Amino acid sequence: MIAIIGSGIAGLTAAISLIKRGFDVVVYTPDVFKSNSYLAQAGIALPLTNGDSPLNHVLDTLKSGKGLSNIETVWNVISKATEAYDFLTSLGLEFDYISKEGGHSTARVFSIRGETGKWITTRLIEVCKEYGIDIINKSVEGLAIEGRECYGVIVNGELIRSDAVVLASGGYSALYKYFSGVDSAIGVLIGDAIIKGAIASSLEFIQFHPTAFIGKNRVILISESLRGFGAKIIDSNGKRFVNELATRDIVSREIFRRIISGERVFLDLRGINNLEEISPFVYNSLVEEGIDPKEDLVPIMPVAHYTIGGLFTDLYYRTTIRRLYAIGESAENGFHGANRLASNSLLECVVSGIEVARTIARDQPKSPGSPVNLKVFEGSLDSIEDLREILWNSVGIIREERDLKEALKKVEMLEIDPRIKILVIGIIKSAILRLSLIHI
Repeated sequence: MIAIIGSGIAGLTAAISLIKRGFDVVVYTPDVFKSNSYLAQAGIALPLTNGDSPLNHVLDTLKSGKGLSNIETVWNVISKATEAYDFLTSLGLEFDYISKEGGHSTARVFSIRGETGKWITTRLIEVCKEYGIDIINKSVEGLAIEGRECYGVIVNGELIRSDAVVLASGGYSALYKYFSGVDSAIGVLIGDAIIKGAIASSLEFIQFHPTAFIGKNRVILISESLRGFGAKIIDSNGKRFVNELATRDIVSREIFRRIISGERVFLDLRGINNLEEISPFVYNSLVEEGIDPKEDLVPIMPVAHYTIGGLFTDLYYRTTIRRLYAIGESAENGFHGANRLASNSLLECVVSGIEVARTIARDQPKSPGSPVNLKVFEGSLDSIEDLREILWNSVGIIREERDLKEALKKVEMLEIDPRIKILVIGIIKSAILRLSLIHI
């Protein structure tokens, strides 16, 4: 039996791909519709339009990654774009428009009604049910790892043995005070794996989405594709100050600099006549917050959106722990480098889900004997808000070594779940090391 943790696009794609290969599959998730990929708006980047090519997509991805992407990984993922497209359309999914986002040299973002993640995830769940895949609505409390081998998962304090475990539980952007996505994305199982011997990489690279509206009780992410349709970023004097289609790191940094200097920054959506058709979610959400995007400027700020770091994997999504695989935002194999190209995440989700099934079929993992001294970690989340403040203030968009070292001291003193603590310490120490490399 193969245990998959997470019901996002990566995990569900893996489940379908594995059952097609004859494996018994169980998906564990506390809420089948609660994932960051479900919330994805614009779509999936695919170099399939007239005049585009895998080479162009690779070059855009490498440029966005600031020279830190693994070229072999980038080629490996993007070369499977046609397979990802065929997989999705074979399930009956239909894309209704193609847009251009920041960092892309051409329009290649395939979208479904401005809520691409919702439509893909919903269809994947339906297909899983058609195949009889068990989706168990329970949280996995820990990974059963001992001696660099994975024996299964821990649910309700009990070991559930499996031949292999696929970690697809997402990233850790919700460790920040302001974030988009689900509040459960705090990286507990990534930290659990690290404590138990797994290698992680690129933990310091947190991508901030530049255009989010902070509502009364929620953060509304405003899709980057709308800037491709003509939305403008302006300051309080009505002046544009950044190329709206630059990569996310550049746009976020320029907006944040103005905000911390006391200015307000706005997104002007008034030039998009058919906004409610292109992105009904954004339009309706803003109206519910009392903003008419056809008439009003939308105040925006960057928020933590995507974590590039995760468990280190090879090209085929094997971690450094036997029988433990990682895909989607839980994994890191050099695809995104220092900064993810917009809409490459859903491409990675589908490709990694398909590819990990092939890997497991080749590996033919068999469960070993029972673990001798299985460790189960528990801890309080009472200090999570303090932690979010620390990370937002000192380990955010603009970083200074002094602030990072002070943040490290504060985190080390917090009484919090040790799995989260080790992950955050890894984020901060990696950030300090990265700064020192930049200054050499």
